[in-house]
Amino acid sequence: MKKSVTIRAFKVYGAYNPKYFPLKFLQILFHNCAPYFNLWLSSEIVTALYEGRGRKEVYILVAVTLIGNLVIHSMGALLYRNTDIQLKLLENEEAAAFNRKVLSLDYNKLEDPKIRQHRRKIIENAWVNFYGVQQMRHRMEILMESLVNFAFGLMLFGEMLSAILRVGFRKTGVLLLAAMLVCIGLNVVWNFIYDRKLSLYRAKIGEEMLEENRLGNVANTSGLDNRVYRQQDLINKLDEKCNKKHLEVFTEAQRKGFLYSIPTEAVLLAMNLCAYLIVVFYCVQGAFPVGSVIKYVGYLGRFTGSIGNFFRLISGMKDNEPYLQTYLDFLDIKNDMYQGSLAVEKRSDKRYDIEFKNVSFRYPGAEEDALKEINLKLKVGERLAVVGVNGSGKTTFIKLLCRLYDPSQGEIFMNDFNIRKYDYRQYLDIFSVVFQDYALLAMSLGCNVAAAGSWDTKKAERILEEVGFGERYAQMEKKLDTPIYKNFDEDGVNVSGGEAQKIALARALYREAPFIILDEPTAALDPIAEAEIYSRFDRIVGDKTAIYISHRLSSCRFCDRIAVFDKGRIVQIGTHEELLADVKGRYFELWHAQAQYYER
Repeated sequence: MKKSVTIRAFKVYGAYNPKYFPLKFLQILFHNCAPYFNLWLSSEIVTALYEGRGRKEVYILVAVTLIGNLVIHSMGALLYRNTDIQLKLLENEEAAAFNRKVLSLDYNKLEDPKIRQHRRKIIENAWVNFYGVQQMRHRMEILMESLVNFAFGLMLFGEMLSAILRVGFRKTGVLLLAAMLVCIGLNVVWNFIYDRKLSLYRAKIGEEMLEENRLGNVANTSGLDNRVYRQQDLINKLDEKCNKKHLEVFTEAQRKGFLYSIPTEAVLLAMNLCAYLIVVFYCVQGAFPVGSVIKYVGYLGRFTGSIGNFFRLISGMKDNEPYLQTYLDFLDIKNDMYQGSLAVEKRSDKRYDIEFKNVSFRYPGAEEDALKEINLKLKVGERLAVVGVNGSGKTTFIKLLCRLYDPSQGEIFMNDFNIRKYDYRQYLDIFSVVFQDYALLAMSLGCNVAAAGSWDTKKAERILEEVGFGERYAQMEKKLDTPIYKNFDEDGVNVSGGEAQKIALARALYREAPFIILDEPTAALDPIAEAEIYSRFDRIVGDKTAIYISHRLSSCRFCDRIAVFDKGRIVQIGTHEELLADVKGRYFELWHAQAQYYER
């Protein structure tokens, strides 16, 4: 039998902080204890006054009421505070668990558009529609409250029923009781239908809000373009269109909600009227004292209301299940990249020979291969330049080299073994890469350089000096403890694009990996500045194997070999002089097209 989606999601979500729901139940218990306690004591006080009991007894009842409320509300406030803390812990852990899942995915899955869309849908459901695990938590809390009210009401209903049995049922009382049961039934059925219909309108509102939310992101992320090209009017028109659609759906939902609420309120009114008449009728019959009218009427109202709420919640939980399934499906995504088990030998001579043999690769959903029949052997300690126009396959080549993807065809070997056989983490450790879209974390400078929570101060400072960051570093009062950016610290330092590139280069060097790869991290710079950075970096690399990727050729003169990529293939390979001598080759064409930028 298939397990309920809600039950499974509740187990997963509750495990993020097992303390929250039990503590929340206690808080709800004390919160709902107060009205029942007050109704009971109020009925006793009214009965005592009606029957003319002594003042002492009345004063005692009043004192018990006051002290009881003090205790109940004090405990409730304490539980509310602790529950609120546990809720924050639950939300933080749920967010952290979601992020851990994202970070644990194979890189090919992380780049898969379907999985990225799946992830975005979960976030939008939570933030915009309030569907998913947050909706489940909210409804579970209401369910606990309904069950507590039902339990309290049932106990008092049983007490009232036993009092009625002592005087015996009367025809009028039976008819009123039957009428009240019919009203309860109608309330349950109508609430079930009412909540299902309204949920459909809430979903429509949510979809409209998604469009507005995405439009807001467009406006926020393209501020410079908006002003330069005066796109405000275009965005405003789109915004007005979305607002109009949202208003139409929202207005219709409000109208439907009002119409649906009329039968609900009518049934509730009839139900409460029956409750009043039953209690008053049997009070007149002598089944219980006059003060019990307050108690039993109040109890019956909450008792019958909890029944209606219970069935509305069941309906709402069912409507939320597709969103919970979306959440669970994301958590269930399995990694299928083989992790390998062969240990990577730690070699002091850095002798790691890597060879591509007939390697082709096609991205999921693509119609053509991004790489086609690549054959290339990387020599230890050499400088290899990988050049070609945008889209020629350079970055894809690096992704396969670092085993972020596995080849669609062919094999990649390291020291005569297929790289798939090596332990995945150990294999990654032999590479230091600065990608074109590198990112620094909003953490300390030391953390960014060492890519860890601790660092070797002398080593980090030496490398920062070597990459040309020394002058900027000297201005930082907190040195390696200086926070980068202001996301989490007002004293954070915003670094320029060029400074960020130097920190990224320092991070690559700090790792001391046998392979150093620069994948167009300087693409935003002019060719001369790029050549200067590559030249400086080449001096620092030492005896490591270095690969420089660029669609420009300013980094090629000092390299031992140059691999020219075009439309996913290696069309030429050789030294700068050899390639330039081939006047019909692709390299000659590219060189002379760009020579004006870097010839001196």
